[in-house]
Amino acid sequence: MSENNLPGVPTSQPISYDEPTTPTDPPKPKPDQAGPANVSATGADYGAAPTTNAQQGRRLTSAVGVPLRNTDHSLTAGPRGPILLQDQHFREKISHFDHERIPERVVHARGAAAHGVFEANGAAEKITRAAFLKKGVQTDTFVRFSTVLGSRGSADTARDTRGFATKFYTTDGNYDLVGNNIPVFFIQDAIKFPDIIHAGKPHPDREIPQAQSAHDTFWDFVSLHTEGQHHTIWNMSDRGIPRSLRTMEGFGIHTFRLVNDAGETTLVKFHWKPKLGVHSTTWEEAQIAGGTDPDFHRRDLADAIEAGAYPQWDFGVQTFPDTEDQMFEGIDLLDPTKMVPEELAPVQIIGTMTLNRNPINYFAETEQVMFNPANLVPGIDVTYDPLLQGRLFSYQDTQLTRLGGPNFQQIPINRPHAPVNDMLRDGFHQAGVHGGVAAYHPNSLDGNNPLPTPPEEGSYIEVPQRFEAVTDRKKAATFDDHFSQAGLFYRSLTPVEQEHVISAYTFELSKCWDETIRKRQLQALANIDATLCSEVATGLGLDAPSPTEPVEDTATSPALSQVGGEWPVDGRQVGIVVDGSSDFSAVSSMRSALLGAGVVPLVVAPTAGKIGDGVVANRTWANASSVEFDAVILTTAAAPAPDARTARDAKAGQNAGPGVDPRIDKLLGEAWRHAKAIAALPDAESTLTAAGVDAGAPGVIVGAAGDLGTGVLAALAKHRAWERFPASV
Repeated sequence: MSENNLPGVPTSQPISYDEPTTPTDPPKPKPDQAGPANVSATGADYGAAPTTNAQQGRRLTSAVGVPLRNTDHSLTAGPRGPILLQDQHFREKISHFDHERIPERVVHARGAAAHGVFEANGAAEKITRAAFLKKGVQTDTFVRFSTVLGSRGSADTARDTRGFATKFYTTDGNYDLVGNNIPVFFIQDAIKFPDIIHAGKPHPDREIPQAQSAHDTFWDFVSLHTEGQHHTIWNMSDRGIPRSLRTMEGFGIHTFRLVNDAGETTLVKFHWKPKLGVHSTTWEEAQIAGGTDPDFHRRDLADAIEAGAYPQWDFGVQTFPDTEDQMFEGIDLLDPTKMVPEELAPVQIIGTMTLNRNPINYFAETEQVMFNPANLVPGIDVTYDPLLQGRLFSYQDTQLTRLGGPNFQQIPINRPHAPVNDMLRDGFHQAGVHGGVAAYHPNSLDGNNPLPTPPEEGSYIEVPQRFEAVTDRKKAATFDDHFSQAGLFYRSLTPVEQEHVISAYTFELSKCWDETIRKRQLQALANIDATLCSEVATGLGLDAPSPTEPVEDTATSPALSQVGGEWPVDGRQVGIVVDGSSDFSAVSSMRSALLGAGVVPLVVAPTAGKIGDGVVANRTWANASSVEFDAVILTTAAAPAPDARTARDAKAGQNAGPGVDPRIDKLLGEAWRHAKAIAALPDAESTLTAAGVDAGAPGVIVGAAGDLGTGVLAALAKHRAWERFPASV
């Protein structure tokens, strides 16, 4: 193999730094590629080259060959008005995209879900007439968490955006809030959603890399479509690799319009605030978990609920005056790539959700559940956010293929908990047995049943909107700022978190085959923050470019950082390392203290089964992994166990200190690097030293058995001993 033939090149032609503007022929296959033979369904040879089945021509066309002038902007009534139904290109592009996969979801394929209940506190009654938001009302919910890019079989811990979709089974019908764990999105207009997903998905020739953005097509797209830079920097931060689904924030992303009983309107952004705080894994932890437990997040959620550590989120809103320009403090509220810092508009809590039941059947519930932003209830309306406008069509459309016809709302998990009396009939998988003969309105044969509901009796009312505009494919000038909020996000992080962002960009861009794409993305980083750009450029061995746009470097939003504060420890897991020399009465006392605080203690012993004095091993030294523990307590010097043999256990190949079992040495070393709490009895302090753990460092507790549990609980409340992470920025 020669250097010119190394595998991994993404395309057969050179890549330009600037967006190409000269028409060219479609790319030819690479030398190692060949398409299927050009034969009929019955095997007749057409005698044509396989490439005749590929795309033809130099210009963009519709599916029937109509030349198209623009594929970045929907046809709207004015630059900030609604998308028009006559936009055939939008409907064709989105509809075709919605039906690209059968039966797996095109995006958000890998998910985990749980049932719960939401209780409103009444704080929203002044701004909305939504019945489920009135004080004391309890509403059943079903929440599905998911990764965006990976297939159903991918790992939970990939660096990715997480979906946070909630179905409220209200007395006025189902309300779906379909959001993410990041408050902004990659694109401003839904017509580009197929493009960003095609770019983020595995390359179509090899179907790799799976469930990650560290490849050429993704960075090619976001470096050309710089509106994606704000979302991308969130993904490159610790937010892209959550510690748990239970420690993720959720965001409705878009600006919605609430309507109260008096008909007054308020613009809002929705937030889910986890009671446990917002926490993430380190990059190394994510890699370890992906190998030792690809189901890390879904297992954590199900185990917590099964153990009674029910995860909770406060539901809140940021509110804004419903002004004609729909701007707030210079921020365009219709731009889904922009957020409003909480310091400018505090989040007001309007209720709390508790997830308290696991599904019985994954397929019937988690896989078949459908969400649709168009499922609205009286008191909640949409805005002309161009991404939201497209989603109102797309989610409904995609179910027709994925769930086999128009009756997907009748699947048990999707059924509303309110009476349904529609005039929709027949179709695939019709489960209703409708009576009467008159499925139309008005009618006299069925007594004019069903009658529409008058507004005064609670029917859904779209807020009347007046507009006068010229149809065109362009956006308002307020959508043009692609960098300032990305810079705000980066500056708001602590030095430790900034180090993680730098490392993530460096890793991801180093995975791009072509240097042109790396340079183009560095230019975007230069427009975000000079230090960020310089550090990433150093890691890539490239020169840092100068910014092409003014870089703002003053404003910050402390609410964006995950560091600082203390949080409940419910459902956290602590590994208690024992062997035959441990004081099992002390171990039992520690377990009781941790259980009493809502923490899950897991005994890690040389072998499985009963260890001594009624203590039973939950993990063994061979099968335990550091990533499943939020803290480690060492009750023994951990002398090598009889099975510490490299030939039988790869972890036993760890170079341990003298007299220490290599598996425990590895466990402690990883916990130390990941800045987790580590506690040990005095007799085990030498084992800490052998593993490279500084007994005097923050988050390390050495003392009597009665003190270890208290010290660990205090350290757990901070999630990590952040001081142990080195930082140079």
